[in-house]
Amino acid sequence: MLTIEYPIRNASISVLWNSVGTALGLSEWFADVVTVAGNEYTFAWDDNEQTAILIDKKPNSFIRFQWAEDMNATAFFEIKISKEAITRGITLVVTDFANPDEMDDLKLLWDKQINELKRKIGI
Repeated sequence: MLTIEYPIRNASISVLWNSVGTALGLSEWFADVVTVAGNEYTFAWDDNEQTAILIDKKPNSFIRFQWAEDMNATAFFEIKISKEAITRGITLVVTDFANPDEMDDLKLLWDKQINELKRKIGI
């Protein structure tokens, strides 16, 4: 399991939630196209498509998916919005799973994706 924290400065929780918790928001930074049918989200990049099942979400807090091909496993990916009580800063906490030899590549992928998110929301 990989958990990465990304401090997000100068963004509101509602703006972040719209970016991570909606199909339209996810299609602006996570995938080229995101379609939803019930609790199935289809993410498309160029000529590749992957389907994920929405496991759980709490608006303005977190969204958790499981890739369709991982349905019999405990693996999932989650994006959580965390607000620091003292500093009132906002952090995105990403949790994802991969084989041990793929962890570095997974971190690089999330770093790239979160940088794209930051660019899209103007921070």
